[in-house]
Amino acid sequence: MDGRSLPLLRTPVPGPRSRSFVDRLARAECPAITARRARRAAALGVADTDPIVWESALGANVQDVDGNVYIDLTAGFGVAAAGHRDPDVVAALHAQADTLLHAMGDAFPDPRRIELLERLQQLTGMDRAILGSSGSDAVEAALKTARVATGRDGVLAFDRGYHGLPYGVLVASDYKADAFRGPFAGQLGPHVHHADFGGALPDVDWLATHDIGAVLVEPIQGRGGVRVPPPEWLASLRARCDQAGALLIFDEIYTGFGRTGRWFAFQDVGVKPDLLCVGKGMAGGFPISACLGTARAMDAWGASKGEALHTQTFLGNPLGCAMALASIGSIERQLPEVLDKGEWLRERLHGLGLPVRGRGLLLGIELPDGPDALATSGALLQRGFIVLPSGEARPGDDPRRAVVLCLTPPLCITVDQLAAFVDALADVRASA
Repeated sequence: MDGRSLPLLRTPVPGPRSRSFVDRLARAECPAITARRARRAAALGVADTDPIVWESALGANVQDVDGNVYIDLTAGFGVAAAGHRDPDVVAALHAQADTLLHAMGDAFPDPRRIELLERLQQLTGMDRAILGSSGSDAVEAALKTARVATGRDGVLAFDRGYHGLPYGVLVASDYKADAFRGPFAGQLGPHVHHADFGGALPDVDWLATHDIGAVLVEPIQGRGGVRVPPPEWLASLRARCDQAGALLIFDEIYTGFGRTGRWFAFQDVGVKPDLLCVGKGMAGGFPISACLGTARAMDAWGASKGEALHTQTFLGNPLGCAMALASIGSIERQLPEVLDKGEWLRERLHGLGLPVRGRGLLLGIELPDGPDALATSGALLQRGFIVLPSGEARPGDDPRRAVVLCLTPPLCITVDQLAAFVDALADVRASA
């Protein structure tokens, strides 16, 4: 496995060692976390859906504990944008580990944290930032910033949007709301309202009546099915926020760091938010995120009085900051090829008669007939390709049907690897 390898399967998928590890996992982990249905599958006479267990990864390849080599079309939920185990990111990790593993959040910074904040300023054109440990951290920081800056409690979010599962952002997330939000609805506030993504926008009077201080949106919905809003819709949203005095928040956890062919999706459409949330591909594997904003928005917090109003123990962790700086450097070298690879892949998929939506290397393949995206992703795994379904069923469809196959491969993926995926997808559909 050299990161550019084609699939090589030595055992059935999942193999015996993966099964053994998953049996152990089932005895130690909350059953709601990792899908494990081998016993149920055998009883029902349906396909085995136990996961494979990853052992190593490099470039666009993953190897499981049974020695099977896969092509990863997910980049580990978009995290490995620069590629799995990017050599510069690994080198930065080792170098930083030799000097400083942990600083003290808001109390004592280190040089890497300062360098990363400056680099993020350069890339985004934003003025200030709050670092965090996850994408949901960044969104929570943005919502708090909007509250401080506007004095308003209300939040407008959009249908099928996904912003994370902690309580602070769960109420704003609408993707599979019955499953994710429903069980906790009694503990969530009534301050969030939802509108149609890409649809008609509430007028200024409605925003004022509902005390809206924050408008939270993904420029392209990822988990919601790679949904791209109509041209000019984001510009109209920007104008509506300006008219109403609300802050516009772009959640670019999924779309940021080269995924769409630009550093950030807002640069594709020329619409700058007041607050920008980034994470996932930022550090190539370390849990780190950032909420960036304009000086007007961020300075509303006021100066620290010795104890920060919003912080955490691992804020600006030196390892994460060093890895993020290296990951950004690697992505910068790969960025010029993203649009070309995405267009090549789109054309090949169109050749299979499949509608494709998205931008760059964030693509959603619609499957209008045949096996749905969940079944297709399972069949592709059996052929050595890791890919995830996304999106929700359309009105009138079986609500269990996954309608979109989502592609977010490492930006370093080769055309040969993409071609092998297209061939495998064609084979899966022909075999159905």
